[in-house]
Amino acid sequence: QVQLVESGGGLVQAGGSLRLSCVASGGTFSNIAMGWLRQVPGKEREFTAAISWNALSTRYADSVKGRFTISRDNAKNTVYLQMNGLKPEDTAVYYCAGIRGPYYRDNVKTESFDYWGQGTQVTVSS
Repeated sequence: QVQLVESGGGLVQAGGSLRLSCVASGGTFSNIAMGWLRQVPGKEREFTAAISWNALSTRYADSVKGRFTISRDNAKNTVYLQMNGLKPEDTAVYYCAGIRGPYYRDNVKTESFDYWGQGTQVTVSS
């Protein structure tokens, strides 16, 4: 079973940056497409970003496009989410997630993911 552990969350002022990291264990990381999703209390978890096994394909939610960048280092079994230009509405628990397979579907969404981390809190103050 693949296990995912996130780190890097915290409190930042609007306009600032954070980089989230997620380390995977228990599986062949290079066979797994990865993603980040986020959830605000009282709302459904929403797709944020996804990356294929070889990092040649990425996908972003419209709300973060141009501000967030997903990347991965297969040698380190790690996926990253670089978040720039943070806004108060980016405040959420961010989850690292994996898909059982090297690619994500064109209509990638929350239900596409098979493995989940425990989440890390990101709070953006105005």
